[in-house]
Amino acid sequence: MELKEKVIEEIKKIYDPEIPVNIYELGLIYDIRIDGKNISVKMTLTTPNCPVAESLPKEVKDSIMQLEEVEKVDLDLVWEPPWDKSMMSEAAKLELNL
Repeated sequence: MELKEKVIEEIKKIYDPEIPVNIYELGLIYDIRIDGKNISVKMTLTTPNCPVAESLPKEVKDSIMQLEEVEKVDLDLVWEPPWDKSMMSEAAKLELNL
C-alpha cells in the first residue's frame, strides 16, 4: 500500500465527536503531501468554536506518526476555505441522511 493510502487509512480512524462520520469523509482534510518520510497535512474543523479544536489536530498528527514509514508530520490547521456540508463525501452524506 502506498504511504498516502496508509495516511488516509489512519485519518479515517478518527471521528468528529459530534458527528458519527470520520474526519476524512467529512471533508476536514484539505491536503496531504508526502516528501519522503515527511507528511504535511492541511485540515480544518467544522467550526472555529469546535470543542475539540485543541485535541483533534493532535490526534490526527499522533495517528499518522504511528506509521513506521513516517518521521515527521507537519499539521496546519486552516480556516480558508471555511468548511461546509458540500465538502463531505457521498458516503458521509448518506450516513447523515443529507
